[in-house]
Amino acid sequence: MPRFPEVAESSVGLSDAVFSKLVARARQNTERNGSGNLYALHVGDTYLDPYEGARAEAIRTIDHGRLHNYSPVQGEPVLLDAILAHVARRSGVTLDRELVQVVSGATAGIAVVVDALLSPGDELLLLAPFWPLVRGTTQRRGGRAIEVPFWDRLNVLTTVAQLEAHLESFVTPKTAAIYVNTPHNPTGSMLSAAHLDAIANVAERHGLWVIADEVYEELWFEEEPASAWTHPRLRPRAVVVHSVSKAYGLAGARVGFVHGPASAMQAIRGVQTFMTYCAPRPFQLAAARVLVEGRDWIATTRAHYRELAHRAADALSVPRPPGGTFLFVDTRGRRRDGESPLGFLERCVDQGVLLTPGTASGKDYEDWVRLCFTTLPPTELDEALAILRRILEDR
Repeated sequence: MPRFPEVAESSVGLSDAVFSKLVARARQNTERNGSGNLYALHVGDTYLDPYEGARAEAIRTIDHGRLHNYSPVQGEPVLLDAILAHVARRSGVTLDRELVQVVSGATAGIAVVVDALLSPGDELLLLAPFWPLVRGTTQRRGGRAIEVPFWDRLNVLTTVAQLEAHLESFVTPKTAAIYVNTPHNPTGSMLSAAHLDAIANVAERHGLWVIADEVYEELWFEEEPASAWTHPRLRPRAVVVHSVSKAYGLAGARVGFVHGPASAMQAIRGVQTFMTYCAPRPFQLAAARVLVEGRDWIATTRAHYRELAHRAADALSVPRPPGGTFLFVDTRGRRRDGESPLGFLERCVDQGVLLTPGTASGKDYEDWVRLCFTTLPPTELDEALAILRRILEDR
């Protein structure tokens, strides 16, 4: 038990020291070089402004009485209506209104879900590489994140039986849940029916929850995929997290929503009350607008992101991602002889490009880097990609 000046063990190590050093190095280079450009490809965001009707200046006090007061804990009624319509349109499922909870973005939403489903000491299976913050979210709860090398092994694990056996090898009596994210951060890949069958088999056999991260549900570049959580054997145990941050360009609004079985949602609403109480009311109204009125905007944006994804993948000679906003690039055989992964990242920073270390997405991915291809306007993205291509070819 910690006492002054010590802090809780669960909070130790939540800051990524390697990444912090890279950001500091980038700032020092910028200050030293004055006008030197810094291409920040490390954060998943967009250079686009959101749908006009959902922008901050479009939500006016004159149109909304008591705009700056608290919202109901569950969420603004107009947003709940929009969520129900969105899910029905996207997934073909009619949700029970009482089983929907608005949250302060997906990051807070997943934290609420983890707090509600896991007890200290419980284990959460993370299909690696994974969204960087989910590991720390589990640790903060006092849980243990079990990293399951997965997405880069799918060319070997090609059958349901192989996938199932691989997942089974990481299950222990303390395993409580599996985290599933598709379209995927950081690879842009998507789970197939076989992948979902294997996950469902393991979850059913061991009585596990499934935390389904649907943040990139609108960002697919070919045929629209089915929502993973609608798999008939996953849906009864799936707690699903959505967001308007990535697809709709509203990352700063901090609005998302969660739905799932009644047994989970009662606890989730309770945790939500004590964590953030409610999401920001003005941006709940903005989220409602974009879900209802933003279909043309998202279709245009999806096509644009597809073009950026292909441009980035082709420039770096890696496969084109089928969705999402990231490339996950293996630097093995593409670094200088004797150069460490950190040395490679530092060389990128010194030439003006800031990337996310692969270890942020899993301890087995030191040789990989993540970059976001939507965070810069196309001209600047091309400049950054040209620098990276030269670095990768300078061996």
